[in-house]
Amino acid sequence: MIKIISSGCGGRMGLAFARVAEADPDVEIVAGVRRKLEKTGDFPIYLDPLEYGGAADVLVDFSSPDALDPLLRWASERRRPLVLCATGYSREQLDKIRALSAAAPVFRSGNMSLGINLVAELIGRAAAALGAGFDVEIVERHHRRKLDAPSGTALMLADAVNGARGEAAPLVFDRSGRRAVRPDEIGVSAIRGGTIVGEHEVIFAGADEVIEIKHTAYSRDIFASGACRAAKFMAAVKAPGLYDMSDVISN
Repeated sequence: MIKIISSGCGGRMGLAFARVAEADPDVEIVAGVRRKLEKTGDFPIYLDPLEYGGAADVLVDFSSPDALDPLLRWASERRRPLVLCATGYSREQLDKIRALSAAAPVFRSGNMSLGINLVAELIGRAAAALGAGFDVEIVERHHRRKLDAPSGTALMLADAVNGARGEAAPLVFDRSGRRAVRPDEIGVSAIRGGTIVGEHEVIFAGADEVIEIKHTAYSRDIFASGACRAAKFMAAVKAPGLYDMSDVISN
């Protein structure tokens, strides 16, 4: 039985993760971390993960970037794997995550869905095959309560395009006020409204033909299920390093 600390257990994704974990006979949430000492399940709640003195194999975080530092301290002191599922980290925070990965196993992904990570691989193959002759646009849609824009997934997909092409085309988030022919760039558009769980569409627009690759999430449970799989994978990892969903899929 894999013992998990759930950070952000009181949020929508934390509650979804608890539902998925409860139905999985191979895992158990032994402690939760949140800003309020209010119970959300059949496990104790702490303000800081280091306050929990029991056994734990891995910590899964669905909170927010401003909760990062206590998680890094926990992973550094306990030398246990950390699964980061939040998005919207600053450049400085990403540097801290990379620094920790030199001493402890750290998992981070812009999206915890297995499907979207397979889509990222397909997009990379398409970008390599189509080359610079096709313009790339990324459109992402999320619910009105999502704080960061563009989404971490949209940036992950843009990285997949640039990585496959071998050249880093600049990302453009706003073309208002610009009057010029489109240069070599990747356009990223963010739409916020209603209760959209998550949609990501990558458009390859060439001469006289357009290719569209799209992923739609209908439930947050797909992200929770992906996090559960990542937790199982990381619980067995001993070597320090920065891991992502491609490692889970290949495993």
